[in-house]
Amino acid sequence: MARLQWNHGLPLVLALGLTVALSACGNGDAAGAGAAAGGGGPPGGMPPLPVEAITLKPQKLEAGLQTVGSLRADESVVVRPEVGGRIVRINFTEGASVNAGQPLFVLDGSVQQAALNEQLANVENSRRAAERTHQLLGDKLIAQSDYDRARAAYGVDQARVASARTALAKMTMRAPFSGRIGLRQVSVGDFVTVGQDLVTLVRLDPIEVDFSVPEGALPQLENGQRIAITVDAFPADEFVGKVTAIDPVVDPNSRSAKLRAQIPNPDGRLRPGQFAQLQLDTGANSVDAVMVPEQALMQEGSQRFVWTVVAGKAKKVIVKTGVRVPGAFQVIDGVKAGDQVITAGQNKPMMSDGLPVQVLPGEGAAEASPAAANPAAAKPASAKAAEPKPADPKSAEPAPAEAK
Repeated sequence: MARLQWNHGLPLVLALGLTVALSACGNGDAAGAGAAAGGGGPPGGMPPLPVEAITLKPQKLEAGLQTVGSLRADESVVVRPEVGGRIVRINFTEGASVNAGQPLFVLDGSVQQAALNEQLANVENSRRAAERTHQLLGDKLIAQSDYDRARAAYGVDQARVASARTALAKMTMRAPFSGRIGLRQVSVGDFVTVGQDLVTLVRLDPIEVDFSVPEGALPQLENGQRIAITVDAFPADEFVGKVTAIDPVVDPNSRSAKLRAQIPNPDGRLRPGQFAQLQLDTGANSVDAVMVPEQALMQEGSQRFVWTVVAGKAKKVIVKTGVRVPGAFQVIDGVKAGDQVITAGQNKPMMSDGLPVQVLPGEGAAEASPAAANPAAAKPASAKAAEPKPADPKSAEPAPAEAK
């Protein structure tokens, strides 16, 4: 009868075979990881981030400064009562012109009128008493002190009359200056309280425009400088005025200063609150400047910066801006002609210093157009960058181990 015999060498052969198989698998995984890491792109095997960029070059910046601002009234006041009372008369038409000193609202002043009449009677009595004591003093029939008391009483009554007249006058609210009246908030018969808003009065001629300029442009500006504005309501018309005030303080957040100018407005076409485009005549000749498109300029706190492309990688550069033209900013410091500035794709969350990027061919990669010389012709690059292409799944698979 045959017997099954145990082969003492079999466990050793099986163990050696398993060790060889595991080593082959480990080498294959390492080779695959090395292949994925050797691609040279962003972490995870992603390709370089697609972006659009322009190459900066010197441009002629025409003389003058272009910016935007808001119109405001030369004088503006909200009419409010100093005393409470019931409105008995309204003496204006809404939206019409009024003259300085013209009565606008009249409150019921019957009580104040009665108080004035009483004081007028009292002052008449004290006047006569003072005259009688003066005669008696001349006849040596009274002492000087009696006459002095009578004169003092007369003076007190005169002051009370003046106070009563003032109280009665406050029942009529008058226009403090000539201008255009707004829409009233009350009607005849309404009871108004102290400080309640009744109507707005504005003076439209001249009209003012408030605007801001970068700190770098301040040396070119001064009071009396010519300024021309246009508004959307009258796009074909230009309104000319002059700078009247320059704020001595620069805003630490925006690094800009506020200015104010006056524009003659005899026909009242310009209105407070309108948006205006401004052109300031600086009297300077055109200069070579480096202009950066608006969409390329980014802000972080009080700092402005752009993303540039250096040796195929993104680089964050802090810049100092100068004047603004439609669609672009002058850059005084930070970048120079010949630098490549990213105009689209820089808003991606993965954007960081040293990130590999790929500049897409086409319009975005062309040189910057001379926006300063012809702002209307400047075409900003597309604000939407192409989405990064997903990595090819096959490229991430580990290479098979070589059979031996």
